[in-house]
Amino acid sequence: MSLPPGFLDELRSRVSLSHVVGRKVTWDMRKSNQGKGDMWAPCPFHQEKTASFHVDDRKGYYYCFGCHAKGDAISFVRETENVDFMEAVEILAQEVGLPMPARDPQAREKADRRSRLIEVMEQAVRFFRLQLQTGAAAEARAYLDRRGLGAEVLERWEIGFAPPGWQNLWDHLTGKGVERDLILAAGLARESDRGRPPYDVFRDRIMFPIRDGRGQAIAFGGRAMDPQDGAKYLNSPETAIFDKGRNLFNHAPAREAAGKGQPLIVAEGYMDVIALAEAGFAAAVAPLGTAITEDQLRLLWRIHPEPVVALDGDKAGIAAARRLIDLALPLLEAGHALRFALMPPGKDPDDVIRAGGAGAMQRILDAACPMVDLLWARETEGRRFDSPERKAALDRDLHAATSRIKDPTIRRHYEDEIKRLSWQLFRPARTKPGKGAARWNATPATRPSTKTSAMVVAPPQFEEEVLESIILATLIAHPRLIARFAGDLELLHCVSDRHARIQSALLMAPQIDDAAAFRAEMDNRLGPETLDELFSQNHVRTAPPVLYPGDDDAAACLADDIAKLAAKRGAVQEIEEAMRDLAGLAHEGLTWRLSQAAEARNRAGAASQEDAPEFEIAPNGVALPKDERRRSRELFDSLLGTPPSPDDDQR
Repeated sequence: MSLPPGFLDELRSRVSLSHVVGRKVTWDMRKSNQGKGDMWAPCPFHQEKTASFHVDDRKGYYYCFGCHAKGDAISFVRETENVDFMEAVEILAQEVGLPMPARDPQAREKADRRSRLIEVMEQAVRFFRLQLQTGAAAEARAYLDRRGLGAEVLERWEIGFAPPGWQNLWDHLTGKGVERDLILAAGLARESDRGRPPYDVFRDRIMFPIRDGRGQAIAFGGRAMDPQDGAKYLNSPETAIFDKGRNLFNHAPAREAAGKGQPLIVAEGYMDVIALAEAGFAAAVAPLGTAITEDQLRLLWRIHPEPVVALDGDKAGIAAARRLIDLALPLLEAGHALRFALMPPGKDPDDVIRAGGAGAMQRILDAACPMVDLLWARETEGRRFDSPERKAALDRDLHAATSRIKDPTIRRHYEDEIKRLSWQLFRPARTKPGKGAARWNATPATRPSTKTSAMVVAPPQFEEEVLESIILATLIAHPRLIARFAGDLELLHCVSDRHARIQSALLMAPQIDDAAAFRAEMDNRLGPETLDELFSQNHVRTAPPVLYPGDDDAAACLADDIAKLAAKRGAVQEIEEAMRDLAGLAHEGLTWRLSQAAEARNRAGAASQEDAPEFEIAPNGVALPKDERRRSRELFDSLLGTPPSPDDDQR
């Protein structure tokens, strides 16, 4: 719709910018001069404690000296309410009583009919809410109570009840003088094919109002109370005011919350959204009885650049997410992405919150993986890649998926990440799966030719995991050491997702010197079961820095364990690089010699630590004990038939 000349100027002249902004900020009255319209407040667009956000009420402009946000009343409403330009204009025009420009007669008639349909829906909302208080709704109230929805929650979400019977709502609305045609057009009743009066669409159901982005009632979702009902959940049919593929449950409140910085969470149903919002995740929405459509995906991206899709932990939930990949890939662009959070098996967000509270849900959201990980898991899960043909088929399928990405930059980044994951899949067996692959059970299949290798039978990864466990437990038991060893901790490449989560929590934890208080903080961040599992391991319980207090001794032990871990990983990395260099030359004798290399590494790792080894830098940049470095060179020189050079030690 185009606006006539002068309309926006008239609107801006009527609007008080300080009044509009004042709904979102607390003015600093010591710095402000209300008489001159010179107002100051902490900026609503970024976190700050000082008042650097300035409103000039006379000129009708705002400016932040911190984040440099600027604009007028229309732009302020657009940013804070997360609406488009025309919606912001309509909001302000309604506030100041300025009629929107008249449309052509046909458009006006259509708008008038829409308004009448919405009013009918609002009457239905009020009817259903009243019915929830009747005797017929006793079972529905008991169900809602079992789900933890108290009176305040029912009021907030306007939850109601459609009583059993064929014409309860019909009789109520017609008794109020509502036209028959409007009730049918709103999708609240259907014509009978038996010559009887129209009958109610919703009967014996708990009712959830569905509102559009402006907060107007446009439809209902109803949950059946009868377990024999063929449709557990039933939505309104599509009407002139309701398109289920273009709307979202809880759209307007979620948009406002996302505009204030909350993550946008996409759940599967009404109860999940209500549970999330009541637990503090106010920017939660759900599609309306269908898989997410292209229009809904674009709508989600208008609300937030990176929605988190919260999946039920069952096959149907994961399958729905994987179908969403095909929809999203062609639509990806810089700044628009999706992340996926998988609930525990058999659980949905409502179950998670009721069992573990908001903290449990937050931990799952923090672990959400990017879409490329889900794509990788979809193409690799349950498949073996023990032949060139099977590997080629994987390459073909992945290329077919990434070629659907229209944005060349995003497509290149996807291809780079898939190359990295492919290298991990087909590298030697000690590979640690990528975070997303592990999360989605895309465990690489072991090559048949390496199943009996000494490097598989006795993988060094276990030894590294033991050392990692002791290092992490030592830092938790002695939090004063975290700042001192922060650099080493940051460079730690954890072999398990659990260790990676502990590492991340340690790096992000506040400075707390008291061990008991710090343990409580870590339990709060990770959940007590995570650290209980860490400290219950025998090698952790018996480690001296965990058994005995005293930061000085703990620091020495910690430095020693970090050095051991670096040495082990350096030796293994050299062996792996040599194996890649020897690709294509493998035979039984070489396999035997490689097993001897692994055993030599194990013997070196078990050597006495009485004399500190002399380190040198290998070509791959890893620090190795000098004797071990020399033995590795001699072994692989012999594998290639190259005698050791007399000046090897001077290399």
